[in-house]
Amino acid sequence: MTSASTRAPDRLKPPDSEKITINLGYVDLGQVDLLVMEGFYSNRTDFIRTAIRNHLATHTDVLRQVVARKMLVLGLQRFGVSDLEAARQAGHKLQIRVLGLAIIDSDVSADLATQTIDSITVLGALQASAAVRSALASRIR
Repeated sequence: MTSASTRAPDRLKPPDSEKITINLGYVDLGQVDLLVMEGFYSNRTDFIRTAIRNHLATHTDVLRQVVARKMLVLGLQRFGVSDLEAARQAGHKLQIRVLGLAIIDSDVSADLATQTIDSITVLGALQASAAVRSALASRIR
């Protein structure tokens, strides 16, 4: 049996969503509330998520083409110390392009990140320490 102190650290599961804030006119908000009250949606968030997904579905072909053309990774892309060390040893600088969530692990130093990451383009969310964000600020697009 492995003791807790000798086990590899568990990676935290990244969140599956990002919180945003929107402003709606009173009439639009009232109409959303009426649909919720009538049981069409469980709450305002359910309505908004459904509306966004339905609208995105109307643009599926365009989204696929743009993702392919811009060479974006779709979904989650995580970078740890070992990934960046491997890039440094190979003499490569990474050009990170993600549609979704990009995570630079919290144990990645700002120095390692600046040595190995040439640019970051994220359509969605980027999770990285404040030090790494600051060090890469000019490379984040």
